[in-house]
Amino acid sequence: MTTKAANIPYPPRVPLARLPTPLEPLTRMSSKLGVDLYVKRDDLTGVELTGNKVRKLEFVLAEALNQKADIVLTCGGAQSNHSRATAVAAARLGMRSRLILRTPDPFNSPALEGNLLLDRLAGSDIVWITPEQYKRRDEVFVREADRLRRAGSKPYVIPEGASNALGAWGYIHAAAELKEDIKKLPRGTSRRTTIIHATGSGGTTAGLILGAKLLGLNAKIIGINVCEDRAHFVRAIGEICEDCISRYGLNVPFSRDSDIEIVDGYVGLGYAQSRPEELSLLIELASTEGLFIDPVYTGKAFFGMVQELRRDARVFGEQIIFLHTGGIFGLFPKANELAPLLR
Repeated sequence: MTTKAANIPYPPRVPLARLPTPLEPLTRMSSKLGVDLYVKRDDLTGVELTGNKVRKLEFVLAEALNQKADIVLTCGGAQSNHSRATAVAAARLGMRSRLILRTPDPFNSPALEGNLLLDRLAGSDIVWITPEQYKRRDEVFVREADRLRRAGSKPYVIPEGASNALGAWGYIHAAAELKEDIKKLPRGTSRRTTIIHATGSGGTTAGLILGAKLLGLNAKIIGINVCEDRAHFVRAIGEICEDCISRYGLNVPFSRDSDIEIVDGYVGLGYAQSRPEELSLLIELASTEGLFIDPVYTGKAFFGMVQELRRDARVFGEQIIFLHTGGIFGLFPKANELAPLLR
């Protein structure tokens, strides 16, 4: 670890992820797209804990343990990777979990498959709410936490995606890995790198932006939003970065206007809804590189990146790292949509 990295004031962390994750070349996709394309395999942070969420949970759950919590509450969609990771991590640490999940009809819950099956296997209680109720999820958190306290429990609330100032430390920590990864590339740090990833709640992007500044990482950070729009994420990421800088006394400059870069326009049919062309690229990547991405997050972001590169092969520079943030369990509920596209 460099001296600069060693001087960063990391909060307490409980080790849960398999780290460091490897950086691998995507040889055939690089040739097709005319760039040097690599993938940071954060889908390999674990099996049941696969994906980017566990990096954030290492810091968030350390605080929950310090506060003597015995149950954690969080939220997401029915196939939320974050909720699944929270449920599994909580069980591993001897805590219970309650998940507040959204679905069009709470009285007819989705099929027990993919992440949702793992949630239940890990012992989670699930509270189903509508998308309209989800917009007021902070009120639901208060209600559920009050119920748990009255029953004698000690709840700890984790926001969507563990995307807050504390969770951002997961990707400040990851930026140190990425800095070492880039040094080992054929041309090392002689070329500026662009790190591209899916943005769904903003915490990963915020952590990477701050990590790049704290560590002197010579990389441009670009998020491709999988829901909402650019303006939403400039606000969300900006708030997380500013809160983290203030709360932990980080001596780094930050500007929402110049430091946050979001490539908008690839939400498609909406969150967790897939177009055939998105699924076709997912199949192409699996069949040519043996790499599986999910339809909700990495699939949309990879599709957006490829579309931009096909228009202009130099739009992101010559050296790109695609951050694979996991989500393989989200593939299984899409089997019926994928089947007609398979040869």
